[in-house]
Amino acid sequence: MPSEPFRLEEATIDDIHSAFRSGELTCRRLVELYLARIESYDKNGPSLNSIITVNPNVLEEAEALDRSFQQTGELSGPLHGVPVLVKDQAETAGIRTTFGSTAFEDYTPEKDATAVRRLKDAGALILAKTNLPDFATSWFAYSSAGGETKNPYALDRDPGGSSSGTGAAVAANLGAVGIGEDTGGSIRVPSSFDNLVGVRVTTGLVSRAGLSPLVVFQDTAGPMTRTVKDAAMLLDALVGYDPEDPFTAAAALAHDAGSYAQGLAEGGLSGKRIGVLREAFGPEDDPDCGQVNEVVEGALGALREAGAEVVDPVVVPDLLHYIGVTSLYLSQSRYDIDKFLSQRPGAHTVGELYDAKRFHPRLDLFIAIAEEAPEDPEEDPNYYRGLAAREEFRRAILGTMAAHDLDAIVYPNSQVLPPTRQELDDWKWTVLTFPTNALIAAQADLPSISLPAGFAEGGVPVGFELVGKPYGEADLLRLAHAYETRATPRRPPESAPPLPDEPQ
Repeated sequence: MPSEPFRLEEATIDDIHSAFRSGELTCRRLVELYLARIESYDKNGPSLNSIITVNPNVLEEAEALDRSFQQTGELSGPLHGVPVLVKDQAETAGIRTTFGSTAFEDYTPEKDATAVRRLKDAGALILAKTNLPDFATSWFAYSSAGGETKNPYALDRDPGGSSSGTGAAVAANLGAVGIGEDTGGSIRVPSSFDNLVGVRVTTGLVSRAGLSPLVVFQDTAGPMTRTVKDAAMLLDALVGYDPEDPFTAAAALAHDAGSYAQGLAEGGLSGKRIGVLREAFGPEDDPDCGQVNEVVEGALGALREAGAEVVDPVVVPDLLHYIGVTSLYLSQSRYDIDKFLSQRPGAHTVGELYDAKRFHPRLDLFIAIAEEAPEDPEEDPNYYRGLAAREEFRRAILGTMAAHDLDAIVYPNSQVLPPTRQELDDWKWTVLTFPTNALIAAQADLPSISLPAGFAEGGVPVGFELVGKPYGEADLLRLAHAYETRATPRRPPESAPPLPDEPQ
């Protein structure tokens, strides 16, 4: 039976490689198709404003891969010719890297971040760099370097942050897959708002060398994709020890590292126990929360239909207390950002950028870090209490999982719908008051996957999270893959008519 013709919209890594092997598609043609979509969707039409910089050499790099394939008949690696959208928090050799800040509008690194190098080693093409708030300091898509990004599903709503550009661009099919970075939820919040799969790994599985930090013991890069398998394939390339990042010694503890995609075929949800953390749901009488809850209930139904035993409810003792006491952004972030910037051109500091007003004025967390955070976190009398509480928080969650023999815990990623731009401009929410549950896994240092749950009124995406045990990424991915197969919750946005995408 002949294979289906290649279609760019919603194309997976497997689809791309099948088209390469059949001769229907070349790397160069694939890149040209994505560049056409960037021009029509991002720069014109709905003007998503998700892309900061297109790789100026991407067509030449694609042609080199085409020559290699023509000569050898073999793909150069598991990500051969896959156009990747990379959050502009990661340094890219030969491609401008802004970290979302006007202070770095002219900065072109000479060296790739380790995560970027690993992607290239696997055969990937860096297609473009995506927009983010200055130094990743917001849930919302405001950037002094790149402006404001729109949600492709509802152009008047925010796409989530801080991996806002990656979320909007991958959702709108402006690239095959994307890389975000997650400190408190910056992969998972935009994945929830943009109908994507977003994976936060146990800290240390993926190197942070070459990525601007926010809280060094929480930061991690990770995949943002349209399917679970594509996320697993990206993780296979990303994980591993890096001597430039001592945290990655943790990679030795994950026996499944590097074989996540292969493991998806094993098992699923049948017989798995998933606990519902009801305290993390918003109040039903709030219209935004009520819609989120209704959509997530549908996802819980899909988990049951796929064979999971849903344990409802479960309780994490002192949940709100732990979320508050383990929040160390105003203790740690200024120190970590300043240390990173001291090693980059200009030797900028948070204080200098604040005094010069070189930041987007809607970035309340950046303002708070500049005005309130100590230059040395040890100056905060509550700092060590917060560090100790992180381990207590982890034990509390794992204790709940042990008491109920759970394979994962589930809850909405955000208790409310993606906020409108007007709500944010009117300061309805700040970063530290926004009701996202993404902080739970981040501050307890547990792996988590945000998955599409479905859509609220008007086609607004809603996501939910599965949280697992340390270094249990493979188990979470298997659960997520089984859910995805049953629920098929992903659909592309309709913010612009599809473009012709037949290979020529």
